[in-house]
Amino acid sequence: MKNLSAQVSIHRLKELVGSEPICFVGDQLNQQPIITRRMSILKVDDRGNVWFMSSIMSSRNAKIKRNDEAQLFYLNAPTYEFPNVLGHATIHTERGKFFAMWAPFARAKFKDGEDDADTSLIKIAPQSAYYWDTENNKMISVIQMSASTVADSGLDNGVEGTLKVLQI
Repeated sequence: MKNLSAQVSIHRLKELVGSEPICFVGDQLNQQPIITRRMSILKVDDRGNVWFMSSIMSSRNAKIKRNDEAQLFYLNAPTYEFPNVLGHATIHTERGKFFAMWAPFARAKFKDGEDDADTSLIKIAPQSAYYWDTENNKMISVIQMSASTVADSGLDNGVEGTLKVLQI
């Protein structure tokens, strides 16, 4: 297991989640099972914060106001990386920040585009993360899994670890 900390963790987190356009966001973490919702990622910034767009009146925003804990679950199937991130969510309604992060896919939800008054941003500031990925690429992993099945041997091809990303 590889455990990373500080700036190295932020860099690794951006590698793991920066190219993935969608993740599942869970809140109400004290409930089992954790209920998640698919959300499109706008940006992963230089501090590792993950940004989303949301309706000001959404149930997601209401839940964040009651409890700011959130967990992000990623499935990066092409690279065989599976991180999940625990963090704290905040809601942002500054129009300048919103205009800077506007994405055309949001027009499907916000009919008035960048001028829609119902828009807000959600920022998840990561506190820690857990990840699992392969030491090799997906094709090699699949071949090794098949070979270990035929040979009836164990396979230990994964790399896992924790990332501590404490925001200041």
